[in-house]
Amino acid sequence: MFAIYNKGNVGFRSTADNLYELKNLEAPNEARLKPDDDTLFQNYLDNEEKNKKQSNNQAQNEAVKAYEKMANLDTLEEVYQVQDLMTKNIIYIDSNATLNEAYELLKDKQVSHIPIVSFGKKIVGLIDKKLILNYLIEDLDNSKDILQRKLEDFYLPEVITADPSADIRSVCKVMLDFKLGAIPIVNEEDIIVGIVSKTDIIKAVSHLPKLQLWS
Repeated sequence: MFAIYNKGNVGFRSTADNLYELKNLEAPNEARLKPDDDTLFQNYLDNEEKNKKQSNNQAQNEAVKAYEKMANLDTLEEVYQVQDLMTKNIIYIDSNATLNEAYELLKDKQVSHIPIVSFGKKIVGLIDKKLILNYLIEDLDNSKDILQRKLEDFYLPEVITADPSADIRSVCKVMLDFKLGAIPIVNEEDIIVGIVSKTDIIKAVSHLPKLQLWS
């Protein structure tokens, strides 16, 4: 499940497929049939009917095997959720902080992205050095004043988030297709509980040989 926040307000919360549709971006082709596809269940029922004359145990085994084959399910594949890989010790900044404080925090902690939160760690936005530079370029003559402005006074781009139980493969696809360097992980109460970046994924790939990023 993914969500889009605009200055703390949820404008969207749904599946990855609906996210692509909302953004008019073509989703990657699925490499497997969806288990909830009506045709799969019909084929499953047809297979049971075909094997009705066989013993109950044998018919059941054949039906299960047929279903698994049609759905292209790998029963040995371990599916990772984003909460298994995300950074849980989050570095974040309050929306009342200044733009200069955000820059100093980025530089001091040597991170590429910092979530912006309001009271109670509720997600408001995501800031990086590129965004700070864009704010300064808009009015170079008043750069010192701009650096002292509070983050909540800026127009913050909407931020795409994922919930902790999201499949890491879906998260990777969204990051790649939407050109995102990081995705905040937010629970149902809009509270940030982690963040996953390209660095987190690279580390996971190197430490988890069985990790599959593409279904």
